[in-house]
Amino acid sequence: MGGARIDYVELPSATAHELTRGFYSKAFGWDFADYGPAYSATTNGTVDVGLNGQPSDALASPLPVVRVNDLEASLDAVVKAGGTIAKPIFSFPGGRRFHFIDPSGSELAVWSEA
Repeated sequence: MGGARIDYVELPSATAHELTRGFYSKAFGWDFADYGPAYSATTNGTVDVGLNGQPSDALASPLPVVRVNDLEASLDAVVKAGGTIAKPIFSFPGGRRFHFIDPSGSELAVWSEA
């Protein structure tokens, strides 16, 4: 698992997606790309930020996302280490990911490029 690192943080914005996007643009000068009507993300940083405005997929808190080279091996390692899979591997524009719950109850995601 060498090289695995958090390179993305997804923030909930289902109740005020455009307001949230506008806030970060004004506060920090961040530029966002749209991935559908309810998802926007920065694409120019070492750690990018996604704004999840999809009510059906609403997050309760920020979601750290770990980038890896081998998604299946990482899923296996998470399970063997005692993590609980919250969302099995699924595809999204640009890659695939899964979500897990760590032993303290925190939810994280793991992703790799398509």
